[in-house]
Amino acid sequence: MTGRWVRPSVARWLRGLLVSVIGVAAVSGLVAVLEPHVPVLSLLVLYILVVLLVAVAWGTALAVVTAVLSTAVFAYLFLTPIHSLQIADSENLVALAVFMVTAVVVGELAARSRREARESARLSHEQSALRRVATLVAQAGPPSEVFEAVTREVGQLCGADLARMERYEADGTVTGVAAWSRMPVELAVGTRLSLDGVSIARGIQQTGRPVRVDSFGQDAGAIAREARAVGIHSSVGCPVVVGGRLWGVVAASTKREEPFPADTEAQIGRFTELIATAVANAEAYAELTASRARIVATVDETRRRIERDLHDGAQQRLVSLALRLRMVATAVPPELGEVHGELAGVGAELDEVLDELRELSRGIHPAILSEGGLGPALRTLARRSVVPVELQMAMEGRLPERVEVTAYYVVAEALTNVAKHAGASLVRVEVAAEDGRVRLDIYDDGVGGADPGRGSGLVGLKDRVAATGGTLSVDSRPGQGTSLLVELPLDAGRPPGTG
Repeated sequence: MTGRWVRPSVARWLRGLLVSVIGVAAVSGLVAVLEPHVPVLSLLVLYILVVLLVAVAWGTALAVVTAVLSTAVFAYLFLTPIHSLQIADSENLVALAVFMVTAVVVGELAARSRREARESARLSHEQSALRRVATLVAQAGPPSEVFEAVTREVGQLCGADLARMERYEADGTVTGVAAWSRMPVELAVGTRLSLDGVSIARGIQQTGRPVRVDSFGQDAGAIAREARAVGIHSSVGCPVVVGGRLWGVVAASTKREEPFPADTEAQIGRFTELIATAVANAEAYAELTASRARIVATVDETRRRIERDLHDGAQQRLVSLALRLRMVATAVPPELGEVHGELAGVGAELDEVLDELRELSRGIHPAILSEGGLGPALRTLARRSVVPVELQMAMEGRLPERVEVTAYYVVAEALTNVAKHAGASLVRVEVAAEDGRVRLDIYDDGVGGADPGRGSGLVGLKDRVAATGGTLSVDSRPGQGTSLLVELPLDAGRPPGTG
């Protein structure tokens, strides 16, 4: 490792030395011009300008060299005896000593000020980057968006040429979940890579701690081959730990021969905590969504079972009783008119109970939805609505059962709310299936002012829609009607992943 960074460091030091020599020569020329008019010792202070420049750009060590060089050149060119490093006058010797000490102190102060300014700027940049990512995490942004933001911020903050984030898989591989690069290169994102060679991911998997790779050499591993293909010399990475388990890794890589600074691991580590929070949030959301989906599925299945039980049990028994009652009525002699009247009354009440039971059965889980699909079921709802409904269906064929059931109950609840609260004269319902989603637009011209936060039926709808991974938004300004926009994924019920 030492051999790779000494050469660039020496080249940088030589460039500083060259600037120092040129600066001392330029100031010496200026002193030669001013010497006939100004006391020569007072011109010695001009050399401090060169010391300051070198200290700020190249540090204290080269500033000391510049101070010594300035002292020697000034003594050689301007103090008696001329063109000699010997100093005859003790006052001149003291002046040179004071100058050298002053130049070294000023150089150190300038270099320290420069270091502190750079450190302050670095910390400010790091804090800004952390705030941006933390804000994204707090807003519950999609995990993929958080991963991309973190990877980009890590790469830029570390001065890397590329950065990437990988997730460990159960089969011993890693999947690239995000990548950033200053170069126009294609990095493996969304594909699995084996850990069969030298890599940051393998080192962290083995140690559970931050790891550096100083050279990928001729290793045959997939990650090492990719690193050589884009010219990477070295990498540094940190583990991402979620809930006590090793979830993944964030790494920065460089094409330069000099390694990353010693505090790079600490910089990256501060971002891994935010990644862990984002992953934990996403997993908690996925668990919540799956739990909602299970509850909704259980409720729907219960509805279907009750509907079947009513249809196959109570309804059939009532039909059978009505038939027996009519048979008994036909056997009663005509002269018993009062008995005929009673039997007819009982039969009428049986018919009413049967109708009510059928209506209740349809409300629990409409058979037409199971048999005919969403289109016929919504048309039936529109016909029964007490408020006129304009229905537009821009879809063909059947949809997944969960989507059809959710869409049906959204429209049913919306029409019920309109009838009870809106005072509307018209409802428009538009249904369209495109781009892997079903979109429901429901608008009424009523009084508006619907607020899901006040415990209306919209709360239950939002929970049902959320359980399918969909979204529901409400626009209900007073006096301007109410508009519901619902979007349901066609793979409804599949809980979202974490990246």
